[in-house]
Amino acid sequence: MPALFVTATGTNIGKTFVSCGLISRLRQEGRTVEAIKPVVTDFDPAAAGASDPAILLAALGRPQADIPAISPWRFKAPLSPDLAARREGRAIDFAQLVDFCQAAIGSAKDALLVEGIGGIMVPLDDRNTVLDWMLALRLPLILVTGSYLGALSHTLSAVDVLRGRDLRIDAAVVSESVASPVPLDDTVAVIARFVQPIPVFALPRLPPGTLGHPVFAQLADLL
Repeated sequence: MPALFVTATGTNIGKTFVSCGLISRLRQEGRTVEAIKPVVTDFDPAAAGASDPAILLAALGRPQADIPAISPWRFKAPLSPDLAARREGRAIDFAQLVDFCQAAIGSAKDALLVEGIGGIMVPLDDRNTVLDWMLALRLPLILVTGSYLGALSHTLSAVDVLRGRDLRIDAAVVSESVASPVPLDDTVAVIARFVQPIPVFALPRLPPGTLGHPVFAQLADLL
């Protein structure tokens, strides 16, 4: 069963948008695709329909009521998971998180996406980061980054860390940042030069509600 972990160089970069575009493409191809985003912060139950899990579920053609099934660890504060959980007198049990993902991997009928949270080094608890989560699962990665000023250093640093831990990066996606002073194609060209042979894809800003772009067809080939 093919599965991918979608991670990023930071928060609000475009993980969910990339995941939704890939889901849409796979469904167009007649594939059975599932997705989980186990950990979510900045989650307001009163506005759950605007949350990342709800957006993923809409792409999957599933109801908003399924949010607990794909996102068991939900926290209200817009902070890192460890801090957001602490605000509520809670903590993420790392072993349970890994078990939840492995169960999803084992039960998926076809393709599965596991969407992380924030960047690769975001703390999940007092000891573990998203990097530790990815190491526990050992899934191939899609690394999402932006075209903002500073993205080059952030991206190359992330790739260096991931490669240093022998994690496989199947693709890097440069999601065009709002009002970036750096041309998207220039950012892609520089990243590609330093991270080869990892394929690097340019994803321009698309009109609201649009999930169709050739990048998603290329990413679908990974699954």
